[in-house]
Amino acid sequence: MLSRSLRVISKTNATSISRSLSVSCQRSQKVAVLGASGGIGQPMSLLLKQSPLVTDLALYDVAHTPGVAADLSHINTPSKVAGYTGPDELRNALEGCSVVVIPAGVPRKPGMTRDDLFNTNASIVQSLTDACARFCPEAFICIISNPVNSTVPIAVETFKKAGVSNFNKIFGVTTLDIVRANTFVAEAKGLNTSDVNVPVIGGHAGITIIPLLSRTSPKASFSDDEIAALTDRIQNAGTEVVNAKAGAGSATLSMAYAGARFAVNAMRAVKGEKNVVECAYIKSDVVPELTYFSTPLVLGPNGTEQNLGLGQLSDYEQKLVQESIAELKGSIKKGEEFVANH
Repeated sequence: MLSRSLRVISKTNATSISRSLSVSCQRSQKVAVLGASGGIGQPMSLLLKQSPLVTDLALYDVAHTPGVAADLSHINTPSKVAGYTGPDELRNALEGCSVVVIPAGVPRKPGMTRDDLFNTNASIVQSLTDACARFCPEAFICIISNPVNSTVPIAVETFKKAGVSNFNKIFGVTTLDIVRANTFVAEAKGLNTSDVNVPVIGGHAGITIIPLLSRTSPKASFSDDEIAALTDRIQNAGTEVVNAKAGAGSATLSMAYAGARFAVNAMRAVKGEKNVVECAYIKSDVVPELTYFSTPLVLGPNGTEQNLGLGQLSDYEQKLVQESIAELKGSIKKGEEFVANH
């Protein structure tokens, strides 16, 4: 059963994951999960343990990682698992990595916005990405820690401070928005969820999440009311989970699934597979007023090989882009100023 769990990560994902599970380990890689003991880190590490693309799985957190590593190491898949605890062991966790995934930080609770998490998670992301800049500057850095609209600028500015000027491998993982959009559209239209792909652009919070329903594949038609309702649900799906868990946590399992999907596609890109496309939030000038934006990207060994840009948008989607600009500007500025002042 476990061997199947990674193969069902959606059709675009089912393809990438099944490839991951069928290829030999000859080109496999070291992957680190920073925040591996948490609600996202543990299930995501479980999913990554199943991929033969991973030779070494390095699990880092401030506590409990030896136990998580011991537990996962009993699974009969080829990758070796090691646990690292605390700042003194971070270097060993990171050296030699081709992909680093960062879900570290505190989760949302009822009534909290992603920006409420900023003060705690900003310093965590700054310290972890500073270590990445020093110990694995050529790795794909996949940031899950919220608020992503600010933590990705924090990572870029931290790399700058460390003297690393290539930002093509720093990504804000917005994949959960695509996973949710695919699921909600499939449910609304009676489609197979594995067949649906809805690009989602913008950012990773509230109104900055912009599902491109006009570009749904396979093509589907929506009334204006359906577009408004689906857009609202996709934008607020995180709050839906936070409220449903009634104070017991946020979207951990679905985020782990989405994070594993992005990490596996990053590994495919590192080993030179062609046509690896994912949406992600990166340093970008596709919207002239902004310096970061999420769009579909072609990934390769050097990170972002091609930014596919906004593409054709409906009038409604163009309006959503314009409405997102002020919030994204503020979030980007907040992240950049945090690094400048710390």
